[in-house]
Amino acid sequence: MSADRNSNLLVHIVTVPQTLNFLRGQIAYMKRRGFQVAAIASPGDSGAIISDAEGIPVYAIQMSRRMTPARDLVALWKLYRLLVNLKPGIVHAHTPKAGLLGTLAAFLARVPVRIYHIRGLPFESARGVRCGLLRWTERVSCRLANRVLAVSHSMRNIAIRENLCSPRKIEVPAKGSGNGVDANGKFNPSRYGAIVRKEMRRELRLPSEAVVIGFVGRVVRDKGIVELAQAWHSIRQENPLAFLLLVGPLEPQDPVPASTLRMLEGDANVRMTGGVSEVAPFYTAMDILALPTYREGFPNVPLEAAAMCLPVVATQIPGCVDAVVNGVTGTLVDPRNPVELYQALKQYIEKPELRQLHGSNGRQRVIRDFQQEGIWKAVYAEYRRLLNMSEDVYENPEVEELVAHGS
Repeated sequence: MSADRNSNLLVHIVTVPQTLNFLRGQIAYMKRRGFQVAAIASPGDSGAIISDAEGIPVYAIQMSRRMTPARDLVALWKLYRLLVNLKPGIVHAHTPKAGLLGTLAAFLARVPVRIYHIRGLPFESARGVRCGLLRWTERVSCRLANRVLAVSHSMRNIAIRENLCSPRKIEVPAKGSGNGVDANGKFNPSRYGAIVRKEMRRELRLPSEAVVIGFVGRVVRDKGIVELAQAWHSIRQENPLAFLLLVGPLEPQDPVPASTLRMLEGDANVRMTGGVSEVAPFYTAMDILALPTYREGFPNVPLEAAAMCLPVVATQIPGCVDAVVNGVTGTLVDPRNPVELYQALKQYIEKPELRQLHGSNGRQRVIRDFQQEGIWKAVYAEYRRLLNMSEDVYENPEVEELVAHGS
């Protein structure tokens, strides 16, 4: 390693600053163990918030989530120049666009340790040329990295099956997930109790005797909101004391159809909060968590809900199959299938003892397998291992092949 390089400087690269929220707690853990930490993200208020909260510099470089060749080249040049000046020992890039630009800039800047973290694979739900292009960018990011980390075993399996990455190069830290769950603190039901549940329901105008189906996340088509609305329509006709609580922002990208949105907004038994700064108290108002999403890497929401003793109904897709144990901590249904979704939700509405059993099982599993410090320890060990090898890992046969022959 170059003598003037700071081997203990770790730089995270993400496309949008909100993604840095998935590293809360982990940053402080790495700092306590001797790393200096910095981050690079597109401009935004979230970057300043993370910078203040975690005590790290967050450098702003505009990166588009879409493929914009001219802008991407500008971003690549700025990333390269910044990394040359910072001289980090490790670059850890997250999400597809930041993965591509970050690993390429780090390679050009001769950063010895380059990590690409697969948090989801967008090509799974893409079609045609866009699917091929997204698959190509994943393959390039994986080849430019010394090590690829996947948030779930199902993501790792897809990456290997699709020939994005060799099995020897990709690992899942600990049991998986993006950053684990604070089950003893923030997502601990005993922290809140009956009083908080009663107060949250009062604020949300939810009757104390209601059975509340909750959803947490971006209110977009890709999260299965259309199917959830269809299943809800059937539940609503049968159960006047059933309520639907949607916690999360509406987004213009991948919007919910106007007809679906009108139906939800016009229903007296539906509550839509919009974006919230702290999601944990809202789980106390729920009895069931629904996540009928089409595509995930390893969703945090099912683990958060499980930590709060809620049963989870999710789709049987990669990521969700790692977060939910079917018939034990919740129920998995086929994606884009409102009938199965309705049936799964109905069983929990009608069987409070099943809600309690699966909720309890879920919390025990989170405490056993998904505590945050277990993830952090695994990532830290990987950093140290790669730094100890860094004299050798820069010469990467896969990168040499990529440069010589293309992907």
